[in-house]
Amino acid sequence: MTVRRVRPGDVPAVVGLVRELAEYEKALDQCGLREEQLHTALFRDGPALFGHVAEVDGVVVGCALWLLNFSTWEGVHGIYLEDLYVQPAHRGSGLGRALLAALAQECVARGYARLEWSVLDWNEPSIGFYRALGAVGMDEWTTFRLTGAPLRSLGA
Repeated sequence: MTVRRVRPGDVPAVVGLVRELAEYEKALDQCGLREEQLHTALFRDGPALFGHVAEVDGVVVGCALWLLNFSTWEGVHGIYLEDLYVQPAHRGSGLGRALLAALAQECVARGYARLEWSVLDWNEPSIGFYRALGAVGMDEWTTFRLTGAPLRSLGA
């Protein structure tokens, strides 16, 4: 069992994991991620996205994709975890915790103030897992999203 930074050769496996996550979240029809998009986001100069993978016997079975955010109140960056996924056959083995620990290590090493993510309200197994780690739900906040025609209209 290994957790490490994502490498270019991992991109096909990570795209597959993102698709599995989308299916788990009942939104596979909304997932259009392509390998070239992910590769560009992760490996261009000044990347917009970062990632870690979890391997078992050399096979990528989990991933964490993340980006930097910034706390104006704290005056420092933090990590926003966009996707965390471990294949069902490997859940309960410590890989999810190891992926989150790798991101926590990034925060500590770089002086970042926080590690944040969102979870679907119905995903009780994940919510319980996160709470067991000491994560706190931000129940007083509501996430908003602008996409599609409303985004284009506002941006016009």
